[in-house]
Amino acid sequence: MSTLILRRLVVAGALLAPSAATAASLVIVTVSAPDINCVFDTDCTITVTDSIGDIPIPALTAGAARLQSRTFTGQPGSQAAGKTGYEYRVDLSTAVTSNEFSCVTDLAIDFGAVTKLHYDRTRPQDDAFVVTQGGLGTIGILFAEQTGNVITFTFSQPVCAGNTPGTGQSTFFFGLASEFAPKAIIAHVGVPGELPVDVKARAPSHPRRPVPLALPDQPPASDQPPASQPVSAPGEPAPSR
Repeated sequence: MSTLILRRLVVAGALLAPSAATAASLVIVTVSAPDINCVFDTDCTITVTDSIGDIPIPALTAGAARLQSRTFTGQPGSQAAGKTGYEYRVDLSTAVTSNEFSCVTDLAIDFGAVTKLHYDRTRPQDDAFVVTQGGLGTIGILFAEQTGNVITFTFSQPVCAGNTPGTGQSTFFFGLASEFAPKAIIAHVGVPGELPVDVKARAPSHPRRPVPLALPDQPPASDQPPASQPVSAPGEPAPSR
């Protein structure tokens, strides 16, 4: 394989293989509402934009499984001035299943770089927050990891549909901030026994970050041209190697 082809394959692998990067754990704190609003507005009042993406879970007979995306802008004078806040909630509260269980376990979002802030008003700065008081939901985040641009939130327990109306579950709102404005994306939700399912969401319109790959040491290139091989004359035996 030529050196040029090898280099092209290395570059392609760096752009297309985020799994080669090391996952970094995010620092998550618990907060209450409306106190969390004060990070984004000095009046502690925020104007939000909500969107809903349906989660395709098998065996639902009524209701819906949904991913709620919520965004809001940090106002002048606030800690998050000029930044965008992002919150998410996985909601199966109205979903009814005919199976013994129909659940989701995690959410993966192409988010890019996280803006750290003092969400719980202590130091050091935090990556993300979970609204465990004053908001909707009952299920939190066990941990969150970022590999390249993608952040995966693993829930503290599966979020499941109910066997009767109104008995399904929901996560708390959980969120983080970015320097970039929102755009429509496709997120991925983990469903036990199934491949991750695609769900409409919103996330930062961040620049792409190539993920570097570790390569084995290569011998230094020689400045000398390759040695020529003797060529046999017609009818003569070929030179030995």
